[in-house]
Amino acid sequence: MESPGEQQKSEGLIELYDSFRDMFNFFCTNTTIHGTVRLVCSSHNRLKTAFWSMLFLASFGMLYWQFGLLFNQYWKYSVIMTISLHSEPKMFPSVTLCDMNPHRSLLVKRYLEDLDEFAQENIYSLYKLNITERQAGGQGYPATGPSSNRSFHLDRSIYLEKLDREAINRVGFRLCNSTGGDCFHRAHSSGVAAIRDWYRFHFINIMSLLPPYNETAHESRGSDFISSCCDSGGACQKKDYQFFHHPIYGSCYTFNNRGMNGFWKADRSGLTHGISLILKAEQNDHLPLLSTEAGVKVIIHARNQTPFLEYQGFSIRPGTETTIGVREDEVHRLGGQYDRCTKDGGDVDVQLLYDSAYSTQACLHSCFQELMIKTCGCGYYFYPLPEGAQFCNYNQYPAWGHCFYKLYQNLEAHRLPCFSRCPKPCWESLYHLSAGVAKWPSSKAEDWILSTLDKKNNSREKSPPRGLGAQMGRVGKGDGRPPFAHPLVAFLLGRNSVTKVHIFYQQLNYRSVDETPVYSVTQLLSSMGSLWSLWFGSSVLSVVEMLELLLDAVALALVLGYRRLLGFGMMSVEASEGPGEGVRVLAIQQDLSQPLWEAEVPSGSSISGGVPLQAPSVSITVHGRFRGPWLQSGLKI
Repeated sequence: MESPGEQQKSEGLIELYDSFRDMFNFFCTNTTIHGTVRLVCSSHNRLKTAFWSMLFLASFGMLYWQFGLLFNQYWKYSVIMTISLHSEPKMFPSVTLCDMNPHRSLLVKRYLEDLDEFAQENIYSLYKLNITERQAGGQGYPATGPSSNRSFHLDRSIYLEKLDREAINRVGFRLCNSTGGDCFHRAHSSGVAAIRDWYRFHFINIMSLLPPYNETAHESRGSDFISSCCDSGGACQKKDYQFFHHPIYGSCYTFNNRGMNGFWKADRSGLTHGISLILKAEQNDHLPLLSTEAGVKVIIHARNQTPFLEYQGFSIRPGTETTIGVREDEVHRLGGQYDRCTKDGGDVDVQLLYDSAYSTQACLHSCFQELMIKTCGCGYYFYPLPEGAQFCNYNQYPAWGHCFYKLYQNLEAHRLPCFSRCPKPCWESLYHLSAGVAKWPSSKAEDWILSTLDKKNNSREKSPPRGLGAQMGRVGKGDGRPPFAHPLVAFLLGRNSVTKVHIFYQQLNYRSVDETPVYSVTQLLSSMGSLWSLWFGSSVLSVVEMLELLLDAVALALVLGYRRLLGFGMMSVEASEGPGEGVRVLAIQQDLSQPLWEAEVPSGSSISGGVPLQAPSVSITVHGRFRGPWLQSGLKI
């Protein structure tokens, strides 16, 4: 059986300090944080104590100031770009080629002739320049003029005009809203740009009358565009490309569109291991006021993505051999809290109108078309239509032009929500191109090359391209040779109507550009540990000691506060002899409305600082009532 002294020295399950001073002394003496022991051991020297206290507080403040900077940097979710180099066989990118020869559809031929005549009138009124019907793009036949049975009529109130008499080149046309109260001018400093923009606007209204394009019909007209095609020595097959028609850039062919055919996998780099094409660039049925270029449009883009001819690619002039070297970069974005991106467009709240993989440009076009239909009531002709909508033309929607250009200005100024609704893809391929150009075919090799191409392609037309017929007729006349046999004609029809293109990987090494966070969780904890060690030279366990100190301080404050709140008040203590020998009964009475408690203490103890009871070492029964539960914290009875 334990003695009373041993009972007093035994520790309970939870022990609290008698005061904050005791708690602080114990912590400073036993903690692993450097410098804190100086606050205790120099307690008899106030100057040293003040010095170490100030130094400790300054270090503590600097630490948490740097913690604040660290967390501020972390919560910015900044990223850095990490570039790594990889080398492996790569699938060839998609290649789109267009003959830049827009076609005159027979369904709207007469309306286009009216537009050509109207264009002649506008050009003459501006510059007193007479251009022939053929120069304007027509076929040399008189326009049929307006007719009451036509389903479409040109809006002749939209005409070209000089906007500033002093600035000769400032030309444009006026567009108004449905009431005519809000008008603005589409102005250009270049007369050529103004004519093309004005012609394009009327052209859109005419082409909107057409049903969806019959791709097969257009393909038959452009089937001789590709004279020769091979990839790494193997001949291209018709299944290797996909055809589509563009109203301005004409017949277009996309090679390796889906990227699923192993034929297009590049195992080696270099000029001899790429795509080699011989293309014809004849300008049949050309619309010179719509497209002023002659040649081939080339776009190299990611697989299974729509090529946007207005914003991408470059033009190749006829009579040249162009080599295009390709280098690829793969970009990987983190997404999430670092930067918004989408994996496949499934989480984007824009209905993608293109039958292809997600791209930012496709999303922007789809978003704009959605706003266009909602705002103007009809869709823009060069973008796909959602189900149930129809294209704009000023016979049905007289003010659509005013609405469209105002809306497009807001898009360019980022005042529409499309840019926020269309995030970048989390993964995409970017292609960097380098091109070289040489004259082809040379004057020495021209004859046999063109003869070989003529024999290889029996489908080549035996009539001269439009616009050169009169010249060739005069050249071949009287010398007994057909027009194609004359050297000048061969030059005009040969070098100016064919071009050669090589597209290849410069090297199979490709760069992977990956976003990595400036501070990940691991790096954040590492930086915090470095700062903590710098200022206090301690570890994670030292942080636990700080937390323990904090919990002890809170618990002690609660206990002391609770005791102070309750208070003991005035106590009456009466002592009398108990029922046994050497036993005293102490009655402590306070707030008799509370329940009774009993405790036994050895005689000789003191209560509330009273005089020690002179009695043998026996148990004493104490009777009394308290207003709250009994608390024991260093109180000896």
